[in-house]
Amino acid sequence: MVVLLAVSSVCALSLGTPYVPPHRLVTAVLDGDTTLAGIVVTELRVPRLVLALVAGACLGAAGLVLQEALRNPLAVPEMLGVSSGAALGVAAPLVLSLSLPAAVQPMLAIGGAALGGGLTLLAAGLGRSPAAVLLTGAAVAAALQAALLVLMVMADQLDLQLIYRYLLGSLSARTWDDVTGLWPWLLVAAPALVLCAPVLSVMRLGDQDAEALGVRAQRARLAALAIAVVLIAPVTAVCGPVAWVGFLAPHLARWFNPVAGAVRWLPWSAAWGAVVVMVADVPARLALAPVETPAGAWTALLGVPAGVALMRSGGRGRAARRRAVRRGVVWRGVVWRGRPPRPWRAGRGPDRGRRLPVLATTLPTQGRPTASPVPGGRTTSPTPKR
Repeated sequence: MVVLLAVSSVCALSLGTPYVPPHRLVTAVLDGDTTLAGIVVTELRVPRLVLALVAGACLGAAGLVLQEALRNPLAVPEMLGVSSGAALGVAAPLVLSLSLPAAVQPMLAIGGAALGGGLTLLAAGLGRSPAAVLLTGAAVAAALQAALLVLMVMADQLDLQLIYRYLLGSLSARTWDDVTGLWPWLLVAAPALVLCAPVLSVMRLGDQDAEALGVRAQRARLAALAIAVVLIAPVTAVCGPVAWVGFLAPHLARWFNPVAGAVRWLPWSAAWGAVVVMVADVPARLALAPVETPAGAWTALLGVPAGVALMRSGGRGRAARRRAVRRGVVWRGVVWRGRPPRPWRAGRGPDRGRRLPVLATTLPTQGRPTASPVPGGRTTSPTPKR
């Protein structure tokens, strides 16, 4: 990932018109080069690179939150009406010729995204059935896209071109003002993500088990939707709906670390989302130069086949989980209480060397004694293996 990130960053800052050699990038960025190449790098390419990283990280984290909260690997913003609702909230004032300040656009996007996601959850019974959520979300997204088509019919030629490019997700002509407009929303969403990650691990167990462990499933699901809306809507207001990043990034995080849980997947999903958007923006800017193509078209073109391939290669993750259970690895909040080899003997990090409060259970697929942590519970040892 680090190599891919470095190579993509250098390509994004160097390639184009004018071409800036890589050895001059540091001078152009740090010393405030007043030449044409220096101005292009500092005022156009660097903010576009930063915006791609921030937007990708937000979309990747939001995709993982939705998938874990709804227990569905296909629960992406595009299939739940969140992205379509945010795009509708931004496009409607443009078509209706409403003069609004730029600071209001994120609020309109948040309102539209909350409307789309809320309709999906309410129509699907607050997400009790993952399949029902996905089907209902597809219907809500189709209805919102139909409303967008009606607005496009009402628009004149100039507004139609702007809406069309916006709906495909583009990073073209973005400046530092667009980047700074995202930071207040990130300051709100980042602490909420930290608090939400442990709850997502419990939500994977199902509503009944989660409520038995003290988590109110419906409220937790609504809170996860609210966090995803705060992450997705400001990015959609600035860049448009960059498609399928929230689908690909979580699957990349799981594929490279299959035995982890939501707490460890969350930062990796954000990192992979940033990489995906930045890599997609390079061909979007250079493939048909001097004409720029939307970055969202490239993320959809490359992200969907890659995500399907990652889902089909789930055998690696299942084999790793079976090895984790045999060795006593803490996986998704479940601990096997045998005599696992080091370094898994008593957990990782601060849990190393002490006994965890656990409740004895049994894995139905393995038939071996396991234990799941219960806050404030009493330590019990499972039946020894015979």
